[in-house]
Amino acid sequence: MAMTLSDSIQLIKTNKTMTSFNIQSLQSELADKNPRTILKKALEQFDNIAISFSGAEDVVLIDMALKISNNVSVFSLDTGRLHPETYRYIEKVRKHYQIDIELLTPDRDVLDAFVKSKGLFSFYDDGHQQCCGIRKVEPLQRKLTQVDAWITGQRKDQSLDTRQDIPEVQIDSAFSGADRTLVKFNPLLNWSSAQVWDYIEAHQVPYNELHEKGYISIGCEPCTRAVLPNQHERVGRWWWESGSKKECGLHAANLKD
Repeated sequence: MAMTLSDSIQLIKTNKTMTSFNIQSLQSELADKNPRTILKKALEQFDNIAISFSGAEDVVLIDMALKISNNVSVFSLDTGRLHPETYRYIEKVRKHYQIDIELLTPDRDVLDAFVKSKGLFSFYDDGHQQCCGIRKVEPLQRKLTQVDAWITGQRKDQSLDTRQDIPEVQIDSAFSGADRTLVKFNPLLNWSSAQVWDYIEAHQVPYNELHEKGYISIGCEPCTRAVLPNQHERVGRWWWESGSKKECGLHAANLKD
């Protein structure tokens, strides 16, 4: 059962490792602040914190974070279905910044049973949620039990339906539990895609070569395609499904009935 904000705040207040942490005051402090300010506060507030890395936004965060601290933990989800270009991109980032990138993989037994039962492309028939749950959400959940906070590249303009109301810092109700509270920082929340790419060009940040082929939002190879000019970036994700609330489950708390 997901925790309410008041439950999460109370847990933080009683948690010995976070006695001085108050989510509401931090939300007020970081509202509308620039990404570097939010990142700096996140890294100051938590020692056990990690950056989730997959796309252009996330490598911008890595670049910024390493200019604040040389002790930055980074992880990435290896679903087993990524584009070859994405695997090369992960390696390019690792070498460029000389950092370790922890690759999170699905539970082999669960994945084997799923593929034997439903095949490799069941998501085209019955939706992406079960496959994403096995390949993305469960590995992420395992990782997030090991940290006190994580940093994401979420932006409001990535989805008008699911990302408009999220704050710069929040209790991650999807991955918090009765005995622990997980905090999530979204430093790029108010940046546009254009600002992300301005930073990439100005700072010579590595990027996925698929962006040069018309891809904007990049996920697994079978579930991602290039978009046409002026199409929204999420149009290229799970394009066979109707509806506009396209989330894979990593940010499940964004979804509202």
